[in-house]
Amino acid sequence: MNNHGSSKPSSMKLKHTINPILLYFIQFIISLYTILTYIPYYFLSESRQEKSNRTKAKPVNSKPDSAYRSVNSLDGLASVLYPGCDTLDKVFMHAKNKFKDKRLLGTREILNEEDEVQPNGKVFKKVILGSYNWLSYEDVFVRAFNFGNGLQMLGQKPKTNIAIFCETRAEWMVAAQACFMYNFQLVTLYATLGGPAIVHGLNETEVTNIITSKELLQTKLKDIVSLVPRLRHIITVDGKPPTWSEFPKGVIVHTMAAVRALGAKASMENKPLSKPAPSDIAVIMYTSGSTGIPKGVMISHSNIIAGITGMAERIPELGEKDVYIGYLPLAHVLELSAELVCLSHGCRIGYSSPQTLADQSSKIKKGSKGDTSMLKPTLMAAVPEIMDRIYKNVMNKVNEMSSFQRNLFILAYNYKMEQISKGHSTPLCDSFIFRKVRGLLGGNIRLLLCGGAPLSATTQRFMNICFCCPVGQGYGLTESCGAGTITEVWDYNTGRVGAPLVCCEIKLKNWEEGGYFNTDKPHPRGEILIGGQNVTMGYYKNEAKTKADFFEDENGQRWLCTGDIGEFDPDGCLKIIDRKKDLVKLQAGEYVSLGKVEAALKNLPLIDNICAYANRIPCDWKVKKINPPSRCFGSLSYLSFYTRRLPATSLEES
Repeated sequence: MNNHGSSKPSSMKLKHTINPILLYFIQFIISLYTILTYIPYYFLSESRQEKSNRTKAKPVNSKPDSAYRSVNSLDGLASVLYPGCDTLDKVFMHAKNKFKDKRLLGTREILNEEDEVQPNGKVFKKVILGSYNWLSYEDVFVRAFNFGNGLQMLGQKPKTNIAIFCETRAEWMVAAQACFMYNFQLVTLYATLGGPAIVHGLNETEVTNIITSKELLQTKLKDIVSLVPRLRHIITVDGKPPTWSEFPKGVIVHTMAAVRALGAKASMENKPLSKPAPSDIAVIMYTSGSTGIPKGVMISHSNIIAGITGMAERIPELGEKDVYIGYLPLAHVLELSAELVCLSHGCRIGYSSPQTLADQSSKIKKGSKGDTSMLKPTLMAAVPEIMDRIYKNVMNKVNEMSSFQRNLFILAYNYKMEQISKGHSTPLCDSFIFRKVRGLLGGNIRLLLCGGAPLSATTQRFMNICFCCPVGQGYGLTESCGAGTITEVWDYNTGRVGAPLVCCEIKLKNWEEGGYFNTDKPHPRGEILIGGQNVTMGYYKNEAKTKADFFEDENGQRWLCTGDIGEFDPDGCLKIIDRKKDLVKLQAGEYVSLGKVEAALKNLPLIDNICAYANRIPCDWKVKKINPPSRCFGSLSYLSFYTRRLPATSLEES
């Protein structure tokens, strides 16, 4: 087995309680089955392990600071999906002409909505949803064209900002395509942001128009509209909300349908469409603001196209047969890029939400179907938190099984883990043991893409085994259009994020203070720098931060300093091992990675979520007149799942 730093299968196996004599008999049957099925498998197909062992990226020269490129882009980085399609409106036009009457965007009809009283007295809103209703490529194009023209009639000018503050839904993508067509700069804000962060983003970008939903207008925007003095038009995607007396004068609320109708009636004779250039800003994407005030990342048309070109290359046989389920925030670069990849290749995109994703989701009425059961997607993006939640829920169900069922599941799980480590498949286990678990996500998933945070080896292997599909770990930032690396579908190693995409190259920069050098043996280590057409233009109205995080080399190529620490395996795959801002310096001069502390603890059954943070107040060591041991976290205060600060004696004993 080609480990490449992957966790050993034995360390992730589940423990069973089977009689030893019976176990020997079962293992004999399994060995016999393995031999019989391996012989035809060996002659009829190439082992996935052989593909996994291939070199995936190489340094472009012999210098220690050399950039690594995918073996498929050693002669030059890719930057366009289709010849001549160098802006996003051209990419959509190409897709519309090719897949004109094919289904593109799907939304489920709400059949019934009711309040359900829980045993604890709380009231949860439950829904019964119908089938998916679909818009074709032609439908989306017409709606986007008319909506963009309607925005022009409301005074929106090319190369000026317009904000979207809305949940993930079909109307979000229609609005985005309208902005790409008419060269409006789309400002994206997370629907989960607090009031001050929303006000900051809207005022910094000086928007006069905002696209939102009725619910967000009533729950979040209503209270802050008066703090955004330039705002003139609010467009709701799902109907006009009731009026209220305290609404500021000069602000008009429209429905999306009304703006589309206005655009359809308007004459275009005296208002020629302003076509975007590749270097024009397509999106100003505000970050989540988890480390301070949200920053607006300026992303050009050429940046996004380069990024989705690299991503699409890592998904084999991507095309019209694929169905993608969209439920992550479209204001996040991972979801936006994933949907644009699908849109450009003829895939269907069915919309969902975390509350309606599966049959057991919180808003789905018991006995009715969740979105994955109806849509049966083949592609899905997820963040580690969602995968960790699935892992815990399934394992809780396994623990509730009878002894026979539980041991049968564990035997199949451990057997498949061994076979995966050798590059082999297990069709019988997939069909009879894991079919029900796989059905939680519809039963047809062929690729799960994970990004946004590190995924634990245990959870990754669980998803591989129980959902019978590869889990493609990706690495990228908003500042690189989400593009950096993605693991290949036949690479089942854990703990890595894959080789550089064909659109970019990656090199490691020495970080002396942390002790990471690109000359380290056996693996070069250092701060990850990403270079390529996908590297964005910088931060909106923040020149100092832009200069700190971006630079151009002597060849004019733009580079991003990520602040993450990585190392390259011999086959050219990258592993994230630290983060500069994640390290806390102890009193003895050593470093502790808060991310590693969180990763080690978050899969414990008693912990739902976890946050480790640094406190500048040193640990209190008054209990005993001793020096704090070096293993003390120094200035680390406590982990969020504790209800109080750990006493010094507890820290010492740990």
